[in-house]
Amino acid sequence: MSKIIISCAVTGSIHTPSMSPHLPVTADEIAESALGAAEAGAAIVHLHARDPVDGRPDQSPEAFEPFLKSIKQASNVVVNLTTGGSPYMSVEERVKPAAMYKPEVASLNMGSMNFGLFPMLKRYKEFKHDWEPAMLEGSHDLVFRNSFKDIRFALETLNETGARYEFECYDTSHLYNLHYFWTEGLVKAPLFIQTCFGLLGGIGPHPEEVLHMKRTADRLFGDNYKWSVLGAGASQMKVAAQAAAMGGHVRVGLEDNLWIGKGRLATSNAEQVTMVRKIIEGLGLEIASPDEAREILSLKGGDQVAF
Repeated sequence: MSKIIISCAVTGSIHTPSMSPHLPVTADEIAESALGAAEAGAAIVHLHARDPVDGRPDQSPEAFEPFLKSIKQASNVVVNLTTGGSPYMSVEERVKPAAMYKPEVASLNMGSMNFGLFPMLKRYKEFKHDWEPAMLEGSHDLVFRNSFKDIRFALETLNETGARYEFECYDTSHLYNLHYFWTEGLVKAPLFIQTCFGLLGGIGPHPEEVLHMKRTADRLFGDNYKWSVLGAGASQMKVAAQAAAMGGHVRVGLEDNLWIGKGRLATSNAEQVTMVRKIIEGLGLEIASPDEAREILSLKGGDQVAF
């Protein structure tokens, strides 16, 4: 088994500021939290930006610049920029930061899907900002669009930057979509496949579902991919533990889960990284450094980015 890559998704666009006082919002908070995660053992930080005033998702390249520079100056960690942005944004808007800053890794959603965030309205009743409940309520009728045309646009825009991709696959069909683009020659091995479990609208987090996605990827891609997992919410550490025991890589972070245990909010991204690192090392496995992650994923190197 090669070493296990820990990715940390620092803030995302799904959770809102009213849900946790520990969710990074400002550029300084995002940088500090990403650096803390890296120090705790994350080889990759997966980054979104937010409006510093009200915390809403902000996919303007200008919103990314301050924390990208701070992270680059202080750490060797691999930077992964989202092209998911928010499911309410167009693909043209979503790819702009990665197109400008040319990161080593960019995330890429591999299919359209229902994106049900509205169950969180049952858990949270008071919000600081009007956009928060409106965003959650709107997901009753939300399809996160990632058509073949959209995916091709993202690939044709970003391939020339030398970035590789975190292919986010929320269901079996997304693996088949990725296989199509691979056979067309638009993406190259080793493919970094992030199978995502537990979001309403995607595949569930049951251990059999995790095995099903792994078996399907094995059948489609053989030795041409590197497997990673994320579990949303309470499934985060369970899914990570299962995958790590199978030699897979793992993703944690406040984008995917605000909690560190039953009834206890995670106080930082580093806290989640520390917990999953203990799981990995408890299995007798080793975590990958940023440079080891670069080698495993065949990344271009931190000196080749535009920030």
